[in-house]
Amino acid sequence: MELTLSHWIYGLFTFLIIVTMIFRKGVVLPTLLGTFLVAWVFHGSIVSGFIGVFQANLVAARELFNIFLIITFMVALLRSLRDLGADTKMIQPIEKVMVNSHLSFFVLLAVTYIVSLFFWPTPAVPLICALLVPAAIRTGLPAMTAAVVVAIAGQGMALSSDYIIQVAPGLSAKSAGVETAAVMDQAMILSLITGAVAISLVYLFHRKSFRKKGDPENSRELAAMQGTDDINGTDAHPFFSRLFAILVPLAMLAIMIYMVTTKVTSGGMGGFEGGTGAAFIGGVAVLLLLLSATAHGKLRALDDVSKHLTEGFVFAFRAMGPVIPIAGFFFLGSADFAKDILVLSADSAPSLLFDLVQSIQQFLPESAVWTAFSILLIGIITGLDGSGFSGLPLTGALSASLANGQIDVETLAAIGQMGSIWTGGGTIIAWSSLIAIAGFCGVPVMELVRKNFFPVLLGLIASTTLAIFLF
Repeated sequence: MELTLSHWIYGLFTFLIIVTMIFRKGVVLPTLLGTFLVAWVFHGSIVSGFIGVFQANLVAARELFNIFLIITFMVALLRSLRDLGADTKMIQPIEKVMVNSHLSFFVLLAVTYIVSLFFWPTPAVPLICALLVPAAIRTGLPAMTAAVVVAIAGQGMALSSDYIIQVAPGLSAKSAGVETAAVMDQAMILSLITGAVAISLVYLFHRKSFRKKGDPENSRELAAMQGTDDINGTDAHPFFSRLFAILVPLAMLAIMIYMVTTKVTSGGMGGFEGGTGAAFIGGVAVLLLLLSATAHGKLRALDDVSKHLTEGFVFAFRAMGPVIPIAGFFFLGSADFAKDILVLSADSAPSLLFDLVQSIQQFLPESAVWTAFSILLIGIITGLDGSGFSGLPLTGALSASLANGQIDVETLAAIGQMGSIWTGGGTIIAWSSLIAIAGFCGVPVMELVRKNFFPVLLGLIASTTLAIFLF
């Protein structure tokens, strides 16, 4: 494949962005500049460069807006519950189980993993962050640590195996020309190894920051998570306060039961996975918002609902706004989005990121170790576009062509799946569903990326190394 100047510029800026992230500096400037230059060089017109950088941000905003919207609705609901004083009452029963920060760490891990296995992390995040994370923070678990646990358990462990829904192993297997079951089983083992290493390192790195229950910092972090300096409601409506403290968790539990029941009875995809599940939860949150606002003050609800929705939008965009230009640059590397950014037809849109990856295939030596880690690296690179699933056809196809007597196709496909989904699914890049976790937990998304980066990377290295010897 012949690489053009646009490919080289895109590759250069991808490298610069990664280096900038490693040095903990902002990457908005290089992403905007890189998008502008690539669009300019590709079309050979500076005017196209200006159009391209705008289109990239527009496309990114369009693709990510559903995440912004679910954050908005959930934050608005929390504000309304706070008016009633129902927010603190709602999590009091959970606090009885989460007696300290260490136990909260593992309860949060287990629940997030199980829920995410059944209907993907995207709809699981608002459930977990609305109910369990506040309780964990009250016991002394730092909000950042809670966000890391949710990301690793959901976007990492659960999504990378996708053992229940089986979309990811199905894509990998189909592209590799093998049976789904073989890839699925190996992916499950590798996801557990990666997660065990990552979460163990997180616990070791973060445990010194765990606080005791009742520490004043717990209240401050909970206030930051909810975007307010007043974390306790007025409890001016004791009946409605108790009512909604019961109604909201029951509604969330009913959603969970309905999703699981639909999946079981349909024998597979139940129609409530991924974005559809998040939309379902968001719609229920809107109805609860209307009811709680009305309970707080009948006619005053006309103004309160508008106020809380505005606060929710401001909170979402203030926390997540910088992600849009970053996502725009990496969307430019995918043909699916490049056609809109560069204003091209679908058949003429370039796949800048995938082309760069495929161009190095011929330089990979025939060794089990080199082949395995090359597929892992390719999976990680393809995941940089923010969609862990979009790179699976490439890693699957490369697995079929690179497999040899030292390592089989199924193992390589599972390794590539780990690299792509742990990256693009939302653990070590900010322009993915990780922004939802950061938004709900009230932590900076780039700082969350940095906290995840080394534990996840070491987990992937460990699982890939073991895969070479286990399979």
